[in-house]
Formats: sequence, structure tokens, C-alpha cells
Amino acid sequence: MAIESVKRRGKTKDAVIESKDQRWHCRNRITLVFGSNDIEELDTYLYTDNGLEFKNVKFHQAKSKAIEELLDNCIDEFYRGHVTEVHTYLSADGKSVIVEDNGIGFPPAKVKQVYSEFRTGSKFKDEEVDEKGFLHRTLGQNGLGAAATCLTSDIFKVTVRHYNTKKEQITTFKDGALKITQTKLKTFKGHSGVKIEVQLAKEVYKNPIVDEDLLRKRIIDLAYNNPGLTFYFNKEKYSYDKGLFELAKRIDADTAQNILEEAYVYHDTNAKGKKVKGKIDLHLSVCIDHSSDEREKFVSFVNSTPTFDGGFHQDRFRRLFINSIKEKLERVAKKEKVNLVDNDVLTGLTFILGITMPNPRFESQTKRKLVRDLNLEKGIEKAMASVMDKFLRKNREFLELVMDRAKSRHKFQILKDAAKAGRKSKKQRVEKLLDANERKDRSKCVLFICEGDSAIGGLRSARNKLYHGGIALKGKPMNVAQATLKDILNNQEFADIMASIGLTLGQPVDWDSLRYSTIVFLADSDVDGGHINTLLTNFFYSFWPELFEKEAIQLAKAPLFEVVTDKETIYVETPEQLESLKESDSKIRAIHRNKGLGEMSPEAWKFVMSKDGYTKITAEHVGNAKQMLNVCFGKDSNPRKALLLDDSRAGSESISLETGHQSSGESRTSKATKKTAKKKIVKKAAKKTAKKKVAKKTAKKVAKKTTKKVTKKAVTKKATKKVVKKTAKKTAKKTAKKTKKKKASGRGLVDHLEY
Repeated sequence: MAIESVKRRGKTKDAVIESKDQRWHCRNRITLVFGSNDIEELDTYLYTDNGLEFKNVKFHQAKSKAIEELLDNCIDEFYRGHVTEVHTYLSADGKSVIVEDNGIGFPPAKVKQVYSEFRTGSKFKDEEVDEKGFLHRTLGQNGLGAAATCLTSDIFKVTVRHYNTKKEQITTFKDGALKITQTKLKTFKGHSGVKIEVQLAKEVYKNPIVDEDLLRKRIIDLAYNNPGLTFYFNKEKYSYDKGLFELAKRIDADTAQNILEEAYVYHDTNAKGKKVKGKIDLHLSVCIDHSSDEREKFVSFVNSTPTFDGGFHQDRFRRLFINSIKEKLERVAKKEKVNLVDNDVLTGLTFILGITMPNPRFESQTKRKLVRDLNLEKGIEKAMASVMDKFLRKNREFLELVMDRAKSRHKFQILKDAAKAGRKSKKQRVEKLLDANERKDRSKCVLFICEGDSAIGGLRSARNKLYHGGIALKGKPMNVAQATLKDILNNQEFADIMASIGLTLGQPVDWDSLRYSTIVFLADSDVDGGHINTLLTNFFYSFWPELFEKEAIQLAKAPLFEVVTDKETIYVETPEQLESLKESDSKIRAIHRNKGLGEMSPEAWKFVMSKDGYTKITAEHVGNAKQMLNVCFGKDSNPRKALLLDDSRAGSESISLETGHQSSGESRTSKATKKTAKKKIVKKAAKKTAKKKVAKKTAKKVAKKTTKKVTKKAVTKKATKKVVKKTAKKTAKKTAKKTKKKKASGRGLVDHLEY
């Protein structure tokens, strides 16, 4: 298919073809060599006197990289075994930087070529090996870095002291190597090596002042990455024998762990078909902050270069670490019905990662991101497989923390869903609700939560229709302490209660939108009624403890007895009060015992509903309140059994969930308590004596009958007589023990709630 011919009018203007030298190209296209020439925001860290501070800093990539290229050349000489010290100086005005090492230098005749021409260097032979036969590990690879720094400087002064020739020469490059001057060769005394003094060009970098904090950070990073190499910055010494693990301890000395410190040796074939071997040094340390909710942090290096943008090494270590944790917790997570995600594992972790390898490949000359390497991948996988089992055995607490995060996240999601469902349910009508008629000021309204549908009939006739509302429960409500949030959300009775009041699971109380400002529990005056009240208390306190701070949760007591005297009808709430009434001068005509709310007379209902206030349930200290509720609803049933056996007491107006003590109201003296206890013991003792007498009479009758019968039967009856006596003794002992328990008790929540 022929290409269409474009019709143009007149002549066109041809593009101007130019050829620029490398100096112009480097100074005007600096981003191709050193990266961005603008100030950017970088999430990194700075060293403090005793630690590390992770922060966002103003970072000039091109300017920082220009200085780092000079330091990197010193590191390459250290890898080759020639350098032991690196000295760096920054002038007071920040414009001049000096970098000097004690290496072997290089031939002075090559100085002009090395620092003014691209693609000039000594590290192009990727197959070059050291004395042990391993491939060399270097930072410089392209012969660009130091030359680019020289070409973008106003002054670039190089002093070379060549070890082999014992000659020294100073070469000065001015205005990006437009002017070059050299001194004559002379013999030197002292150490050999290379010394470079540089002043960056304002024309290129806009602001040539070097940031002292970032330069110090880079030098300390190099010191941590190269144990055995000593650095000096403005005469301050930095040397770390334990390398990157010391950096981890500087971040958090208490939780720093050295997970991995290994060398991976591989065999390969180079481009020429020659067999070579390489060594990759791997280091991984981790700091675990159990209280942090921040995402993970990585401090990673490849051949001492900070990889700010991560790369393959960082991604691979992260994935293998996460997978190991997930595999270990897979069974537990399945049992708990939660799903582990990466953030559950990584939250609060700080990884310190170091790789030293032959011929690393980066995405660009800035070396901020490492690309994939097959040999490195094999080394990481082999190393992590050998160390993670030990890490998991040592960090049981961390594994529990991961599971707690997963549970919390799962709970948060359920609560989020509950909030949506709650907002919908508020708009729906609750069929079981006997609502108050007040519309303007709902803060005056009181909701009675009653036991059983039969109670609603009496409530309906006795209530103040303007301010009193009611809702009935079917049996005992759910124990929320041992139920899942999903079960609570699916519980229709709790859903109706929340919708009636205006509460939403997982959301704090919105006092302005509450339909009832006071919630009153009204259950039967028996043990089951007490259970219902405590279960409701547990439900409200688990999700809205602020209701108790405002004294919005109260307890109403239904009269257990209706006593008709010659003067009036007295409503009695406890058997003790009834005993006291019998001992008084009042003439009792009739006693009616209410088995439940449904049996109460209309007058009794009016007596309950006409009270000015009810027993307030309070909790000043969260910890004590939770402990008390745990006694009632925890897995250990023994404390709960003790509470249920306690006797009730009368006259309480306020109850504390912390200790169960009364805040105000009538209290009985210890003498009265002792008298009541003595009376009970006397009555029980009389009953026991009567039982024993009956048992003796029965035994005598049996003995008379047995004399008339066969001898075998007589023997059987004698045995029966012994069994009867033994049974009577055991029963007496058990009764005595129960009496002692009741006498010693009196501190349980049931006792203080006066069921």
C-alpha cells in the first residue's frame, strides 16, 4: 500500500542540525546524568546524636549525586583492598567540598582524560576477578560520574599521589574544564591516594551550597555499610565494626534483631563463555515497634548506595518475609475466621537491608532503584528459607501481635458495616416498641426494658405515656462477652433495642440524636431477672461505656411481695424486708407473692412507675469495671457461682460496677446481718433435727417388720438401716457447708445489684 503524499505550499524550513560537545550536554542536560535538578520532597531519615529521625526533607538529587560520585570512587578502591580511610571536609559557607582517601592513586598522565571525558575509567571489565577468584564488586560502572561532576563545576582541583611512581601532581579544572592547569610532577612524602576539591557551578545547579546534614548522612551511611573503613567528616570520626546491625540498634536498641548475615556464592558463565564465580553479601535486620500503627520503613543499600526508590531486592525480601508469617499463622487465622493481609504483618516494622554484589544494575545513573538479577534472586530465596524458622520461634509475641491486628481490622470492618446497618435501622419502625409520645424534647424520655411480653401490658396502663416507653425481651439476652460481632449484629432483640434508643454499634453515643436519655432495666425479682440485668449491663458497657458516666443506665426493682395491712398495701422487694415487716407492729391481713412482672397488680405497677429515680449503675474506673464484669461473664465459672449464691440486700440507689459497693441508700449494720444469719441457722438446724427423728422412727418400724420375715431379708434391712443413717449424715454436712458459704459471702455483683 502506497504512502500518501502530502501537498505543501511553498518551501519549508529545515531543522537546524547541531553537534554539541559533552561539556555543553552535561551542563545543560544534567538530569540525564544526575537526575532531577529541582528541589524535591524526600521521605528519608537524618542522624541525631543517639538515633535516627525519619522525616521529610528538601532534597536536590543532582547536587547530592555530584558529590556522592567522588565518595563512590573511594568505596570502589576499598572494595579492591586499597583504602582504609576517607576524609571529607565541607567549608563553613557550604560551597567547597574536599574528599580525600589513602588509596594507591592512578597514573598522573591519565588525570585530564579521567575527569574531563566520558566513558573513561577502570571498571568496564565485568569479568575481572579478585585474588580469591570472585568477580569484583564496584559502584562505578559507566565512567561518567566523576567526569560529570568536573564538567559541572566552577573549580575542580585534583591532587594525585601515585603509589607505584611515588609522584604527585595537582591538576585544576576551571569553568567545567574549559581551563585546565597542571603542576610539575614531584616526589611526595606520606600517604598515597587522591584528593579532590570541588566547587559546583551556580550556572548549572542554581544554588551550589551543599546541605551539611545530608552530606553527613551519606558519610555515616557509608561507614555503616563498610565495616573496616574509617570515615572522617570535618574531623569527626565514623567507624562501625558490626556494620548495618549497629544501624538497626541505633534505630531501636531494644527490638533490633539481626535476621540474616550471609554470603551467597554462585557460578555463572560470562558473555565470552568463560566460567566465573561471584559472591553476594546479604544483610537483613529488623526493628519491631509493637505500639506503632505506621506502615513499614525500609533503609536499603546496594553496594553502599541508598536505594531510595527500592527495587527488586527490597520487593523480594518483603514478599518472602510476609509469606513466611502468613504460612505460620494460616491455621490460627482459619480458626479465628480472619484473613491476614500484608499490612497486618508489616505495620510498625523497620527493615535495614544491605546487598553487596558484582555488577549491580540500576534503572539509571542516579542508582535509586535496583533492577532484577537472577543470581541475587536465588541468593535471597535460599538465605530467607534458612533463617525465617528461627525468627518465628524467637518472636511468638510478634505473631500474636499480627493476629491481634487482623482481628482488630476484621472487627473494625464489621463495625463499619454495623454503622451502615444501624443508620438504616434508625429509619425503620420497631414493632415491639411501646414508644413515648414526646416529640419536642426527647431527653425527658425513659425507656423501660422489660422481661417478657406479659410485662408490657402492665407497663402500658401504668406509664406516663408522654415520657415513658417500653420494649420487651424474650428470655435472657445474648452474652456479648463470648459472642462475635456478627452474632450481635444478627441478634434481632439487640437490633430493636439499639434502634429504639438511637444507638449504633461501633459508634459513640450521639447525645443529640438519642430518642431516650435514660434506660431502665425492669426484670423479675428472681435469679433469672438478675441474670438478665447483668447481661444487659454487659452489653451496654461493652459498646457505650459513656452511658454509665452520664448515669443513663438504671435499674428498677419490681416488688416481690404485696403485703396488705390494716392501714395500707406495702410493696416489699426482698424476703429480708418481709421478715422485718412481720416482726414490726403492723397487722398483716394478706401477702401476695409476685412470681414475675406479669403477676403484679396495677397498683404495684403504678408504685414502680411513679418513683422519682431508680438505682444508678456507675463505673468510675474502666479497668475495675471490666474486671467485675469478667467475673460474671468470663470463662471461669467458679466466681460466677459464688455470686449467684449470695443473698440480696435492699435500699440501694446507686451501684458501682468497679467493686459492687453501694454509692448511697439504706445500709444494714453488721449486728442485723449476724442476727438474720443466726435465725437462718437455727431454723435449718431445727429442720435437720426433725429429719433425723423421722429417719429413726422409720428405722424402728422397719426393724419390727424384719423380725417377722426370713433371715436373709433381715440382713438386707440392717444394711438398709446403715445406708439411711449414712445418707442423713452426708446431707447434714452438705447443708452446713452451704450455710458457711452464704455466711462468708456478700461481696459479689449479684449481692450489690440486689437481685
